[in-house]
Amino acid sequence: MTVRVPVRVRPGASRTRVGGSYGDDGRLVVAVAARAVDGKATKAALEAVADALGVRRRAVTLVSGATSRDKLLEVDASAAGLTEADLAARLGVLLTAP
Repeated sequence: MTVRVPVRVRPGASRTRVGGSYGDDGRLVVAVAARAVDGKATKAALEAVADALGVRRRAVTLVSGATSRDKLLEVDASAAGLTEADLAARLGVLLTAP
């Protein structure tokens, strides 16, 4: 059971934060302190999303957008011991956060 999560990464932020939505398609906003150099911002974004969802880092993988601010992540709910409904509820809370 996997859930795909579109995200918008904002590198170089003053602090790492996950929450809110971006654009008409409702991408999850992930602000990271890491700069967009050598994949550091992408790695930091994956870690931040995993932490915000309360899952292990290995449950979150990059599907597309390695060099873009817009990325598509896949979260393996079963690896995290969650149902898809639980994961969807956690994502819903993050998307509506300010």
